[in-house]
Amino acid sequence: MKIFVIALLTLALTQQHASAQKVNKLTRAEKKEGWKLLFDGETTKGWHTYLRDTVGSKWQVKDGAIIFDPTQPRSGGGDLVTNGAYENYELNLEWKISKGGNSGIIFDIQESPKFGATYQTGPEMQVLDNINAADNKKQNHLAGCLYDLSGDSTISKPVAVGEWNKVRIIQNKGHLTFYLNGIQTFDGQIGSEEWNKMIANSKFSRGFDNFAKVANGKIALQEHPGSSAWRNIKIKQL
Repeated sequence: MKIFVIALLTLALTQQHASAQKVNKLTRAEKKEGWKLLFDGETTKGWHTYLRDTVGSKWQVKDGAIIFDPTQPRSGGGDLVTNGAYENYELNLEWKISKGGNSGIIFDIQESPKFGATYQTGPEMQVLDNINAADNKKQNHLAGCLYDLSGDSTISKPVAVGEWNKVRIIQNKGHLTFYLNGIQTFDGQIGSEEWNKMIANSKFSRGFDNFAKVANGKIALQEHPGSSAWRNIKIKQL
């Protein structure tokens, strides 16, 4: 009996380990629920550099992750943007950052030549090394926060540098909710009185007339100081 129980436990642990290794794959249940991969684990298909038709050389795929490599030529930079636009959805992904690194997940982007950068139209969930990054002085600039609008250290709980953080972003009829590593870091309504007050008290109050005006648009991974890595990027339209 003891040998049989040990065998069952070993099998269970083996299956659990195998399941945990299925990076950039959808389970049968996820497929049934309507989840779609935005990253196939091997290519940048479905993405492009903002305002370009191709992907810059700073964005590469290595070991099952999209990597931003700041050592590549400057001409190969720019934010990496989805080809498609999304309105009501749940976005899940994992990220890790280098020591001192900084990046972000920008969404509701209105891609147009009249907007020179993704952040001119899209809000951002901050990606940051909270300890060593230069942009760690303001509370609402910490990892998982709605950048420059909401959040602080009581809810910003990234894992150690070099480990994978888990993100959920839910946007449904303009209602926006953030989670970082299972902790809710924001919940609010785009365009509400409270939302507009946050913008009025932020860096986006001047010179950003088209910022966060539409709860629908493209999604970007931000070019910023340091190296960042991204995987398990999947979306379910609501």
